Amino acid sequence: MEPVRIGVIGCGVIGSRHLSIAKETEHIELVAAADLIESNRERAAERFNPPNVYSNDIDLLDNEDIEAVVLAFPTQYRTEVALRAFAKGKHVLIEKPITMNVDEVNQLIEARGDLVSACCSSRNRFNKAARLATELITTGGIGQLRTVHCRAIRGCGKEPGSPRPAWRLTKALNGGGILVNWGCYDIDFLLGITGWKLKPRTVLAQTWTVPPKFESHIAPGSDAETHYNALVRCEDGTVITLERGEFMTMHSHSDWEIIGSEGSLKMNMGDGNPSKITHNQITTADGVISNPLEDTDDTEGPHYGDPTTDFAAAIRQNRQPLTSLEQALVVQQITDGIYASAESGTAVDIPD
Repeated sequence: MEPVRIGVIGCGVIGSRHLSIAKETEHIELVAAADLIESNRERAAERFNPPNVYSNDIDLLDNEDIEAVVLAFPTQYRTEVALRAFAKGKHVLIEKPITMNVDEVNQLIEARGDLVSACCSSRNRFNKAARLATELITTGGIGQLRTVHCRAIRGCGKEPGSPRPAWRLTKALNGGGILVNWGCYDIDFLLGITGWKLKPRTVLAQTWTVPPKFESHIAPGSDAETHYNALVRCEDGTVITLERGEFMTMHSHSDWEIIGSEGSLKMNMGDGNPSKITHNQITTADGVISNPLEDTDDTEGPHYGDPTTDFAAAIRQNRQPLTSLEQALVVQQITDGIYASAESGTAVDIPD
């Protein structure tokens, strides 16, 4: 596979991950990096030695050697840069959350044309356990879906000794808090392993900001949620229940289950990735019998381990990446619905 010539815009923590992957992957050639912050540029140049380093996205996008770009900077600015990249004929990989709202995702879809574009909310589906779960569910292995559930709680630890990043819980910069920081991974994962067949129609939700005793654990002026709970009813009657919280007044734990008419799956999730999956099978005579989901016949074809390598491969293979803009739109529709319901105190409809 001819290497895809990539530029990374944003050289902070997550941008450095993309730079590292681009530097180490055979089918990617790292051509350039860009960041507004001088210290980030200097660190990227020292660690990854890209041939070109820029102080802004415009100069990087003018580089005709670059075929594709990765956008790894605060959500507020991504859509305008992505639109500039599409106008320059560049393929675009966008960090999560995909945008600030549904309207911006629709702008990206309209501007993309024949170019390849993807969202990094797919990150938790790049492992064998997720692929096996997807294969089982989408081939009818647990029957008609009834409930799709995740609850991920992170208890608050000791008061931090260093300042917390301001963007992380600032609505104007990030579009929200825990829901867009982690919830988009959860929604993408659950919709993805069920084959993107669920069509959400109604959302009822509530959000909460940090408990008063833990206000010193976050950046001053933070206004986004640290805890949310949502119920999403889908067109076929399947119900998705979602809850995630950080800085919580309880100990950390998680619970992930998918229940169907012919069986169920229970997942042991580590950092959002399923490390162990139990398949609960049923018979009339014996009821429920639990067995680990074994790797007996893995899905066919090459598997790429992260959104960056998958994005580059999708360009060369002329296919959709693991989470396309259209799929990211569904994630954003649910996200916007959760915020709208929490604000109004009522259930809200998700348009078709």
